[in-house]
Amino acid sequence: MADQAAPPAIPARITAEIAGNRLELIESGVERFNLLLELIAGAQSSIKMLMYMFNPDKDGDAVRNALTEAAGRGVDVKLLIDGFGSAATPQFFADLGEAGGQYCVFNPSWGRRYLLRNHQKLIVIDEKTVLIGGANIDATYLEDRGAKRWRDLWLRLDGPEAGLPARYFDTLFRWSKRPHSRLSSLRRMVAEFNEWRGPLQWKFSGPLSVRNSWWRSIGRDMKTAHRLDMVFAYFAPPGAMLRRIGRIGRRGRARIINAAKSDNNTTIAAARHSYSRLIRRHVEIYEYEPVKLHTKLAIVDDVVHIGSSNFDYRSFYINLEVMLRIKDAAFAEAMRAWFERELKDCRWITPELHARRASLWRRIKWAASHFLVNVIDYTVTRRLNFRA
Repeated sequence: MADQAAPPAIPARITAEIAGNRLELIESGVERFNLLLELIAGAQSSIKMLMYMFNPDKDGDAVRNALTEAAGRGVDVKLLIDGFGSAATPQFFADLGEAGGQYCVFNPSWGRRYLLRNHQKLIVIDEKTVLIGGANIDATYLEDRGAKRWRDLWLRLDGPEAGLPARYFDTLFRWSKRPHSRLSSLRRMVAEFNEWRGPLQWKFSGPLSVRNSWWRSIGRDMKTAHRLDMVFAYFAPPGAMLRRIGRIGRRGRARIINAAKSDNNTTIAAARHSYSRLIRRHVEIYEYEPVKLHTKLAIVDDVVHIGSSNFDYRSFYINLEVMLRIKDAAFAEAMRAWFERELKDCRWITPELHARRASLWRRIKWAASHFLVNVIDYTVTRRLNFRA
């Protein structure tokens, strides 16, 4: 297993050309940071940034300063962050506003809307380049050394498919700025921007009364699949999804990488609540051990799903999330090779290991954690931090 203090080895780049769009996987935290600053510095017309977490550390300062400089030279800069997830205050962004940039906090009011979170990570430059994935604006997501860093991914897209997320951002930004925006209009907006045709499909999800578009999309892909490889930081899906994973395990091969380390041990315990059920159905479960895991990725036969969504109730039913569905056999095989490399840093949870762990007291904690992470925000359950 790799040295926990060492940065991950970066293999040859994973890229693809699909329907006139170029895709590139960004694995390294430092590479994500440098790429973001480069794109901001090169922006000609617009920067649209949608983030769950934007924190005032050294990397957050650098990104904020770059956005301020871009606004000062006439670029239309709009920033939308989540009020619950971000530690940055309005004062932190004061210079950005003075330079002409626009800054808005997604901060739902009390009532049913209070549970809603903008968990999306979406950056659009000049309506030509998009960055999506799980990584936030925080030094622990944008570095490659240190035990506190997160293992995560961004995907870069250059091409005509950047247009739709740009329009989505503008609509969500307007909704967020209005003081009394209705939840029903947000539901309609999210549904309006989803795509259902073509090799590249944007999937936006939110507080829907029925299953969201990404759930339906990946559910359909899993229905007849024979190969499933998943990496999710937070894994606590409904029973219907567990059944589909189990069926793939029985008719083909299903592998899941979950977190062994986190800043929120409640989420680790919640994931382990489902292990017995999956292992009985021949699903292979692994836990990533070097550092904290934050990746959100699924490879289903020749389809790849990547973005901000976790595999749990909150992401399916409550949070605003963005995923990109990519149907391309070559890209799926490249991502499956990436998955194989990740396995080298994982511990296989064999039936014997799981049985040794699963004492009565632990099973009670796992069940309680599963309930809590599905009804309470991650930042709240983090304070509980049960030992998994």
